[in-house]
Amino acid sequence: MKNASLRRHLLGAIVLAATSAVLLSGCTGTAEVPIASRAPSTLKGQVSFWHFFSGREAGVIQSTVDDFMKANPGVKVDVHPGQDDEKLQKAISAGNTVDLGMSYSTDIVGSFCTSGAFRDLTPFIKRDNVDLTNLTPIVKSYTEFKGVRCAMPVLTDDYALYYNTDLLTAAGIDSPPKTLTELEDDALKLTTYNPDGSIKTLGFNPLMGFYENAAAHYGPSAGAKWLNADGSSAIGSDSGWPELITWQTNFVKKIGYAKLQKFSAGLGQEFEADNAFQKGKIAMNLDGEYRTAFLADQAPGLKYATAPFPTADSHTDLYGAGYITGNIAGISKGSQNPELAWALLKYLTTDTGALVKMANGLKNVPSTADALKSPKLEISSQYKTFVDVASNPHSATTPPSPIGAGYQQTFEQFWDKYQKSGGDLAAGLKSVDKQINDSLALVNGP
Repeated sequence: MKNASLRRHLLGAIVLAATSAVLLSGCTGTAEVPIASRAPSTLKGQVSFWHFFSGREAGVIQSTVDDFMKANPGVKVDVHPGQDDEKLQKAISAGNTVDLGMSYSTDIVGSFCTSGAFRDLTPFIKRDNVDLTNLTPIVKSYTEFKGVRCAMPVLTDDYALYYNTDLLTAAGIDSPPKTLTELEDDALKLTTYNPDGSIKTLGFNPLMGFYENAAAHYGPSAGAKWLNADGSSAIGSDSGWPELITWQTNFVKKIGYAKLQKFSAGLGQEFEADNAFQKGKIAMNLDGEYRTAFLADQAPGLKYATAPFPTADSHTDLYGAGYITGNIAGISKGSQNPELAWALLKYLTTDTGALVKMANGLKNVPSTADALKSPKLEISSQYKTFVDVASNPHSATTPPSPIGAGYQQTFEQFWDKYQKSGGDLAAGLKSVDKQINDSLALVNGP
């Protein structure tokens, strides 16, 4: 899973909203090619497909594309692997030949739908009677913006708790925690120290910014809300965020911020073989389904299990849910082969066989109900947790916005500082709201 690090963190925020707006406002290119009233009976021609995968993962995508070409011998797919969101945005803005583009971030949907960088897929969907009810509500929500469906979901990622069964058993813990209080209690019991007082092994690392510890991934534990119906920030007025922040910062204080920082600095890289959970340095960890592939490859002897991530104590009804995101794909506004691009996009996003093949190869979660139920989907006991999270009605995502993940980045920066220095939480969250709303005003205009 060489590209996993590209897909996991706030990479939509890393491609800043303001930059996106500038780049995509120039998406003039060639006039948009109209679609036919009927789908062609035979597909012929060449179509370009840009995606971000590389290495082994690119091979999985290529194999799936090869299946498409075998079924349509008149079609040649020109595949461009290793193209991240920034390269994709620049290519579309410059009018380069991009027919179909795949992104690792749902955070681009707001800017791509608004700018028209990805064309509206509704005419294709209606013409070909594509059944969107096969998509889960969360997946449907992050592939459209303000009524424009400019993307389709390819596969999904979701997040849950990994735990080292040997370490928990040795500590007398016979089941995974279900609430954040239980997580903290178990983590403190599992934490051991060296003679000098430094951390030897950690039950759970509560530091924000460590591996997958992000606001987006914690949010569903308290049903926390990001945006209001009008798109403005809801962070300062939502009760879930203060509950999560208070729990996390108090947890940090019990172990010590400086002590946690020193321990974390000596741990292995998240997507390398010396990952702290894989090496037994951390007993429990928040992570995505893709970690099961890493563990099978890099730490096959580790005994572990997975469970839904614990909920805030006041939201136990949400247990079983989690954060969901995924890969999305769309047809470039300047595509000169929209029919071929749509045929390939439809295959990659609605064909059960294609989705199951990619899911099995990449160890991501399928994005349709039919693929999730397929008997050909390879489901281990650890992977099953993520399949269940994907189907849970309480699972949540980060909503599309014209500023991409800029609102998440602003909040992350505040939370990162707050866990170290504290302060007036309510005032700080109001300040976060103002910063986000000011950024929205710049993009939306007066």
